[in-house]
Amino acid sequence: MNVIVITGASSGIGKEFALQMDAHFSNIDEFWLIARRRDLLEELAGRLSHRARIFSMDITREGQRERLEDALAEKGAVVRMLVNCAGYGLMGRFAASEPEGQLGMIRLNCEALTGITHLMLPYMRRGSRILQLASSAAFLPQTGFGVYAATKSYVLSFSRSLGAELRDRGIYVTSVCPGPVDTPFFDIAQKNGSTLRIKKYIMVPAERVVRQALKDSYYKRQLSVCGLPVKGFALLCKAVPHSALLKLIGILEKGNL
Repeated sequence: MNVIVITGASSGIGKEFALQMDAHFSNIDEFWLIARRRDLLEELAGRLSHRARIFSMDITREGQRERLEDALAEKGAVVRMLVNCAGYGLMGRFAASEPEGQLGMIRLNCEALTGITHLMLPYMRRGSRILQLASSAAFLPQTGFGVYAATKSYVLSFSRSLGAELRDRGIYVTSVCPGPVDTPFFDIAQKNGSTLRIKKYIMVPAERVVRQALKDSYYKRQLSVCGLPVKGFALLCKAVPHSALLKLIGILEKGNL
C-alpha cells in the first residue's frame, strides 16, 4: 500500500499539501492525515478523491506516535511521501513569555518532527520523499521570536544532514523555508506579540508555497524558498553578519515597521 503521510494536515500549509497532491498523485492508495482536530480532518478527507485515513492525535506524545507505527506495520505501508507540517510559533519577548508555550514549540517543532521522521524511515523506499516545514526564520535569529526561529534552524540543519545520509538510498529530503504565509499561523503567533509590519506586505498564499515545494521536491532540491523577497533575505543572511542584521531588526521594531 502506497501512502502519503501529512502531519498538521487540518489547516494551513498541511491542508494545502493534501489538496494539491490529491489532484496530481495517481499512484497513491491512501492519504494518512494527522492532526489533533478530528472534525477538520474529516472535512478535508471528504474533499479528497483518494481514500484517506485519519489519525486524530497529539504527536508530541510518544504513545500516540506508537499508534501510527502499529498502523504502518499492520497495513504493510510504503511511505512514498512524508510531509511534516505540524508546528506553531509564539511571538513576544522570551523573559515575559510563559515557559510552557516556549517548551511546547520545541516539543512539536523539533522533537515530534524528529520522532515522526525516524518512525517513517523503515517504511520508505527508493524514490520516497520527505518535505520538512522549516521557515525563513531558520536563516537568522529573531528577536521576539527566538525559540521559534531556533526550532526552525534545527529543522533546516537536521533536514540537510538527513538528506545527505539518505541520498544513497534514493530518498530525498527538501526543507521548505517560506516567509510569511497567509494561514491561521499568525492567529496563534501574535497572541502576545506582533510581527514587523513589513512582513505583511510580502505575505504569500499557501497554494503558492506548496506548489513551489512540490516542484523543488520533484527536482530533488534540498531547499525550497518561495518568492524573490525571501530568496533575497536568504542571500542577505549569508552575506551580512547576523549581529548587524539583528541591530537592523531592532531599528525596524522601534520604528514599528
